[in-house]
Amino acid sequence: MSKKKRTTKSKPKKVDLLEISDSKRLMVLQEAKENLRQRMEEAKVWQFFAENDRVTINGQTIDFENGGLTGLTYEELPN
Repeated sequence: MSKKKRTTKSKPKKVDLLEISDSKRLMVLQEAKENLRQRMEEAKVWQFFAENDRVTINGQTIDFENGGLTGLTYEELPN
């Protein structure tokens, strides 16, 4: 019998801020702050969409009726 490999999600690396250099600490904190800011902005956008049945973007109507999302495509912006 062959054993199946379990796929596990890699856990974020734990960082002790007291044990790393000041420059590395600043970099880690800035990255965490930026990630949080991006998530909050994304949540605000989705909240706006959830509160509206129909939105027009650049002349294109985006419908949210019946729980579906039609007429909208998106892709992540490069960093």
